[in-house]
Amino acid sequence: SMPAAIDNAMRRITGGLALVGAVGVVLMLLHVTAYVIMRHFVSSPIPATIEIVSYYYMILIAFLPLAWAERRGDMITVEVFQHLMPAAFKRWADVLVALVTFAAYAALTYTTWLVAMREFGSRSFVISLNVALPTWPGYFVLPVAFGLAAGVTLYRAAKGVLGEAPAAPGGSGEKGIIE
Repeated sequence: SMPAAIDNAMRRITGGLALVGAVGVVLMLLHVTAYVIMRHFVSSPIPATIEIVSYYYMILIAFLPLAWAERRGDMITVEVFQHLMPAAFKRWADVLVALVTFAAYAALTYTTWLVAMREFGSRSFVISLNVALPTWPGYFVLPVAFGLAAGVTLYRAAKGVLGEAPAAPGGSGEKGIIE
């Protein structure tokens, strides 16, 4: 069915991006360890390590798993009065929250896309130890991450309107990086 196919595609895409974020953690660990070893034992640090960590690894780690966390329902929620509401009201409140969240992610997608295009247009870079490191590619991670999170929340709202139980908020209980 179409909803099952969309669920499967969304699970694979968001899980794949979360996996890229996890690989980024390992690469950052190896990179910083190599930097420290080279600096202390060979007196020749790996150029631009701090910049690579700042402009690439941290952005990948922090933002690529965002849609994965949204899909799983792992984002922070406040449900002070939800237990007092009737089920139909809860469903529509969840739809409203998903739409507001979608609007926020869509605005962030648009804004960060404009910034990424500006940085791309100027081919931004930093210089560290006489090495020019392009920084503009890292700016494209944000609109991709926010755009996918916007898609996840819009899909959650649509499922709520159709009467299907949304996966979030509240946690999915799924296990593993790809699930």
